[in-house]
Amino acid sequence: MIFSGEFAPGIDLVDVCLWLFTLFFVGLIFWLDRESHREGFPPVSDETGEVENGGVVFMPTAKTYILSHGRENVTVPPGEGDQREIALRRLAPWAGTPYEPTGDPMADGVGPASYAERQDVPDILANGDTRIIPYSTDAAYSVAPNDLDPRGLDVIGADGEKGGVVVDLWVDRAEAIIRYYEVNAGTDEVPHHVLLPVPFADVKKKERQVHVDALFGHHFAKVPTTKNPTSVTRLEEDKITGFYGGGKFYAEASRHEPYI
Repeated sequence: MIFSGEFAPGIDLVDVCLWLFTLFFVGLIFWLDRESHREGFPPVSDETGEVENGGVVFMPTAKTYILSHGRENVTVPPGEGDQREIALRRLAPWAGTPYEPTGDPMADGVGPASYAERQDVPDILANGDTRIIPYSTDAAYSVAPNDLDPRGLDVIGADGEKGGVVVDLWVDRAEAIIRYYEVNAGTDEVPHHVLLPVPFADVKKKERQVHVDALFGHHFAKVPTTKNPTSVTRLEEDKITGFYGGGKFYAEASRHEPYI
C-alpha cells in the first residue's frame, strides 16, 4: 500500500498543517498589533487635537493591571488622550507641520525637554522599599576611599558660572549605582536642593569641580524639585531628566541652529 499523505479523500495533511499555521500566525500578528495600542493611545488628530476613534479592529478593550504593594491599579488604554495644555504653536494648519514653543520650553517640558506622564510615585524594590534614596538616609552607603567624593564640589554650568554645590548622592539600590547628585542651588541661609542626573555630570578631578554642559549656571535654580526631600517619583525623574535634556537645545539661542 502506498501512503499518499491524505488522511481524508482529497485532503492532504501537509496542506492542513500549513493553513493552520498560517491562520495562527495571522491571529498572532493581529493580537500583538492590538496589544501595542495600549501605550500612546488613543490617537489624537494632528490638526484639531481631538481624540480619534481607533476602530473596533485595532483598539484593544481596556485592561486593568493590578499592582503590588498597594499601588494604584493602571487601566490601559485610558479612554482619553493626553489632556495637558502644551505650550506650543503650530507654524501651519496642515498635518505634520512643525511646532514652536510659546513660553519657556525647558520649564514647559516641550520638544527635547518633553517627558512622559508616568505615575507620581517613587520606584520601589521587590520588597516594597524605595529604590532610589540619598546616601544621608542610609549609613551603609559610602564613597570608596580611592574615588573622589563629589560632595562639597562646585557645580559649573556650560557658561563657566557656578550653579550650586553637591551636598549628597542618591543611590539606586536595585543596581548599586549613583543615579543623582543632590545640588544646593541656593545659599547656606536659603537652601534650594535639586537633583542632577549623573549622565549629565562630568566630575573634573584636577579642578575638583562638577561640570554640566547641558545647563548654564542660572538654570540650576529652575530645575524641577521633588515633593519629598528623601525620595523622587517616576514623574519627577522624567521632568528632571527632561529639563537637562532640553538644555542641550534650549539653554541658549545658538544651540537651536545647525553647526555648519
